[in-house]
Amino acid sequence: RVTALCRALRRCEDEGDEPGWARAREEAEAALRELREVVRPLQEPGYGEALRRKAERARKRRLRLQRRKHEARAAKEEEAARAAEREAKIDQWRAKCIQEVEEKNRERELKAAADSVLSEVRKKQADTKRMTDVLRGLEKLRKLRKEAAARKGVCPPPSADEAFENQVESLKTLLKTRTELYEAEERALRVMLEGEQEEERKREMEKKQKKEREKLLQQKLEMDSKLFGDPAEFPLAHLLQPFRDYYLQAEHSVAALIQIRHEWDQYLVPADHPEGSCIPPGWVLPSLPTNDTWATAVR
Repeated sequence: RVTALCRALRRCEDEGDEPGWARAREEAEAALRELREVVRPLQEPGYGEALRRKAERARKRRLRLQRRKHEARAAKEEEAARAAEREAKIDQWRAKCIQEVEEKNRERELKAAADSVLSEVRKKQADTKRMTDVLRGLEKLRKLRKEAAARKGVCPPPSADEAFENQVESLKTLLKTRTELYEAEERALRVMLEGEQEEERKREMEKKQKKEREKLLQQKLEMDSKLFGDPAEFPLAHLLQPFRDYYLQAEHSVAALIQIRHEWDQYLVPADHPEGSCIPPGWVLPSLPTNDTWATAVR
């Protein structure tokens, strides 16, 4: 703006335009006064330092806002990851529950079907037994009627006795065949039911053993965490890593295992030895802190 006013003054001076030159001069003086007002604070002694502090505060505020934004974004991502992990665990638990319910329903349906077939077989066996009892009753009734007729002097022909006996033997053979068939079906169903029960007991045993293994593994992880720290909290380059490698070297090297066992075997003594004690079966966990200073060091 000042440069443009200077050019206007020179042009008016060259052209001899005194009114225009006067107007341009007034505008230039006004612009110069305005420029001096703007520059005047910059010439004060402490203004530069104040401006630097203000710029530093603005920079720190900008960094603080960026850090908060980054922390908020990281917290949001972490919460989303935890939510996804929770959802995955819930889905896994739901799928496991659904599978268990389906297995129980299948077992119940199979057992119900087997029980239904078994009850049907037992019903057939009961019918066969009832028919056998009826046939035995017919034989007894014919014998009584034959004796009564003989006392009256009436004797049936031998052909009638033979026909009756043939018919009875035929029915007995048929009932015996059916009885054997139904007994075979019952044995087969019982074997199938026993097999299902054995499978169920085996599955229950496997579940129990799995829970025991998980419990022992959790106990081992807790013990290792107390002794060497939580592996999830410490990186590989943590200062406890050499100690972990030293105390767990027997799990990765047979030679180290043999050497450690040889060193331990030198101190084997009976449980009642007066000068020593037997080797403990597992890790010797540290005792709890007895004062606040020790507790602070442990933490």
